[in-house]
Amino acid sequence: MSEAIKTDVLIIGAGPCGLFAVFELGLLDMKVHLVDILDKIGGQCAELYPEKPIYDIPGIPFVTGQGLTEQLLEQIKPFGATFHLNEMVESIEKIGDPLFRVKTDAGKEFEAKVVVISAGGGSFQPKRPPVPGIEAYEGTSVFYAVRKMEQFRDKNILIVGGGDSALDWTLNLHPIAKRITLLHRRDDFRAAPHSVEQMRSLVADGKMDLKIGQVTGLEGANGQLSGAALKGNDNAMSMIACDTMLPFFGLTMKLGPVANWGVALENNLVPVDTAAFETNVSGIFAIGDINTYPGKLKLILSGFHEGALMAQKAHRYVYPDKRLVFQYTTSSSSLQKKLGVN
Repeated sequence: MSEAIKTDVLIIGAGPCGLFAVFELGLLDMKVHLVDILDKIGGQCAELYPEKPIYDIPGIPFVTGQGLTEQLLEQIKPFGATFHLNEMVESIEKIGDPLFRVKTDAGKEFEAKVVVISAGGGSFQPKRPPVPGIEAYEGTSVFYAVRKMEQFRDKNILIVGGGDSALDWTLNLHPIAKRITLLHRRDDFRAAPHSVEQMRSLVADGKMDLKIGQVTGLEGANGQLSGAALKGNDNAMSMIACDTMLPFFGLTMKLGPVANWGVALENNLVPVDTAAFETNVSGIFAIGDINTYPGKLKLILSGFHEGALMAQKAHRYVYPDKRLVFQYTTSSSSLQKKLGVN
């Protein structure tokens, strides 16, 4: 194993909350390394819905998952964070007060005074529908996420599901697809009412199809779909022609090695205090969807707030002899200098 990488703070997870934490830590002169199991920066925003709109980021009426990631990267550029992608943290060991040794599955070893768990819901993967032989089509004509909308232009798409993802992509892909069929096991949807109304309006106008039932089989050769067998609620069987299928059955969240890191768990989440979002282990914090506390909301903006408070407490561990004076970026010349503001 190579020599340990020394840093003030190690963040596990490079999603939006982890990225904004770099900003808050950087303002307080703390150096950061980030480790993420994905091959790209941005967490679920980049992996699952890079082109899906987000409407509840304060001050930004509309932004995509990829757009938010890019803006956060621009915001933290002055602080020179180092990213370690395609790596999973396997162990965290307390070796000092405060000091942690963190090892990844790539053989890297870190020594950090503070560890921040910002791993979303842990490692996640789409739920595979119980359709025989679906594996043969995955990645060729069956997809569990939309990374580039253009990939689906002029396609005959079968979208399966009844939640927000299914309805959102039905509406977003409709303008560019050759034809869209939405399939759900019942004529009742868990998605936003406005989205359901829009979908039903398109169906009424003959611009798309809505089917009630379940996929029981797929047809096609060499990984390319040509059709899907449907079983209706009346047990009637039918075939629908399609060259692409997008199943949205939700995500399976797996804690993975988080359960072995020595922090307390509660229903597969990490309990924290609400003063600094610190775990039961001093010096280890948890922000974003991975944590839990009374009144918790799983919103990106909540994770931003958690990162700001976390940084204040982290400063005590990194600079125990240095008094922290709270400053505003709008009026502090020293903070503005760190940000490169003229």
